[in-house]
Amino acid sequence: MAKILLISNGHGEDLSASLIGEKLKKNGHIVDAFPLVGIGKAYNNLGIGIYGNVKEFTTGGLGYTSLYGRFTEIIQGQIFYLLGRLLLLWRVAYKYDVIFVVGDVVPIICAWTTGLPVITYLVAYSSHYEGRLKMPWPCSYLLSSKKFLAIYTRDQFTADDLSRYFSNVSFLGNPFMEPLLKNRVVVSNEFMRVGLLPGSRRPELDSNLSLILRVVEYLPFSNYQKQNIRLDMALVSSMEISILEKIVTKSGWLFSIDNSSNILIRKETKIIRIYYHSFEEIIQNSDVILSMSGTAAEQAIGLAKPVVQLEGFGPQFTASFAEAQRRLLGPTVFCANGKTGEDENIYQTSLLLMKLLEKSKYDNSFKRKCKEEALKRLGPPGGVTRIADASTCLINNI
Repeated sequence: MAKILLISNGHGEDLSASLIGEKLKKNGHIVDAFPLVGIGKAYNNLGIGIYGNVKEFTTGGLGYTSLYGRFTEIIQGQIFYLLGRLLLLWRVAYKYDVIFVVGDVVPIICAWTTGLPVITYLVAYSSHYEGRLKMPWPCSYLLSSKKFLAIYTRDQFTADDLSRYFSNVSFLGNPFMEPLLKNRVVVSNEFMRVGLLPGSRRPELDSNLSLILRVVEYLPFSNYQKQNIRLDMALVSSMEISILEKIVTKSGWLFSIDNSSNILIRKETKIIRIYYHSFEEIIQNSDVILSMSGTAAEQAIGLAKPVVQLEGFGPQFTASFAEAQRRLLGPTVFCANGKTGEDENIYQTSLLLMKLLEKSKYDNSFKRKCKEEALKRLGPPGGVTRIADASTCLINNI
């Protein structure tokens, strides 16, 4: 039995780390968490203890964000917060036998400074971005250290690429796919379903929601009626019902709650059903996803669902973030031409959504392509167990 400290730096990273940590606990280890940014909700959900007083920032992590987002982080004190977290890490690291990093160069540097053995899941990097992975300084140097026991990648392509430099690199699967693959909620298929994912961080979420409503308004009336399309939107609790009502009514939509406490918003013939804490169920049962999200879009691709991106104003889901996501997730992620927020871009997005909805229903070659890309980009199920079991073997041999 070993004492393991999980270090992660973002919402998606917390999710993967928490799932690995849960399995490591089942393997007999003592596991605690150290999220560098964010409140670590995924850890709390699985009963994994968190160190220190954590704080949520507007951008939600350390990674792709706009210049405005970077400036906002500075104003909100994220740099000083991160330095404070590092000082706390140095004070508590002696209690642990191993550090398990999920993220990118920032937690890798933090883990290295503790002097402890480190296992790394490089969820933030992929060779699919450029064809060859160029690790940021000083990542390559640190990963070459004998302190780093194993390097797990997010896809086989990256593992093959990095094997040129590291002998301890392997691809064992993506933990964040496990909740969707294990706990499948299947509903009636009488509708053609579109899942609407406006993201998870306010205030960006407010702007994203308004953009998605405009796309739905543009959906061709005749096709919408004929094909019996159902629109389901997943929201997080930070989008309070009172705020939601203000946003949708300002956009000219009607807000209502039916006798079963279901939230509905409507404009003419278009109806959107609103669900809280239902990202997984909506992704599982949608034919096509309209997305302004990060991890949820990756999960959709892993379930062989085509994704239509709608570029936003940021600070996270910007045009640059969306373009990088397309390189990462491949040809079953689509994005309409045009400038963010302009009518032509919104209109073309609605047409693209309808086109892919039909392909997902009737085009068998397209459906096969989606399944091929799911395996290629995200890998087979069982990643949590394989990573945790392989790590346990390494830890037991220290």
